Amino acid sequence: MEKRAPSETRQCHDLKGVVLAGGLGRRLGPLTAITNKHLLPVWDRPMIFYPLRSLIEAGIDEVLIVTGGQNPGDFMRLLGDGKQFGFKRLYYSYQRGQGGIADALRLAADFAAGQRLCVILGDNIIQGSLRPQAERFARQGEGARIILKRTLHPERFGVPRFERSRLVEIVEKPKAPPSQYAVIGVYFYDAAVFEIISKLKPSKRGELEITDVTNRYLERGSLTHGILPGWWTDAGTFTSLHRAAQLAARTWFLPGARDIFWEPFDRWVAALSNGRGISDGAARSRRRR
Repeated sequence: MEKRAPSETRQCHDLKGVVLAGGLGRRLGPLTAITNKHLLPVWDRPMIFYPLRSLIEAGIDEVLIVTGGQNPGDFMRLLGDGKQFGFKRLYYSYQRGQGGIADALRLAADFAAGQRLCVILGDNIIQGSLRPQAERFARQGEGARIILKRTLHPERFGVPRFERSRLVEIVEKPKAPPSQYAVIGVYFYDAAVFEIISKLKPSKRGELEITDVTNRYLERGSLTHGILPGWWTDAGTFTSLHRAAQLAARTWFLPGARDIFWEPFDRWVAALSNGRGISDGAARSRRRR
């Protein structure tokens, strides 16, 4: 991954970002009985920092965070307006209940205001940069783009089915995966996504499935895909949460492994670790920019 300082990261497209950080996180209970899953630590910082870092490094500086459950105010208290991390502004929305990923994305319609989106699930942690994928989608003009990654356990995710190397379908959490690839929790959509969501019917789980959204684009012939270099993991189970922390530590935080683009987040973490409050951390981060 190309390493660049925050001042060198520039917006190179018209994408807005959406981080989906709702849900009840029952697979991480009892930890999630007292806080939102996306505020749990991955190494020395909250999980939500990782998707935010991926977006700002890719040049996406206007972001909506969709949260839910009993702790929405904690996100605002932790993150504020996001300017200390280099964002133009962070926005917030609240998902009532558990209607699925597509239901949460529907809340971003007003925020999107006709612009294209990069949507990332709040528990997805990515080693490399999303900038190349964002730039390819920007050149695409319309439609959607997904990112695939080979994994040992594709049955936990949406899985692409190929015929003669041509992507023909995304299958949601299949018992017998048709390939060893998973659709990671990063999606690029144009403004038509909200019209597609409005016509979805709930699945057997009673949710609006993001896989159904992606398959609609595939049926229209306007879906592209790329392969993610480097590692990727979610952090939605105790096993994957532990793995995420170990990967993050080896890649970014142990001696000799630091990536320069963590700098604005590192200042924030250091301020809190040294006993200064969140407001003090924000002020210190702004003074150094």
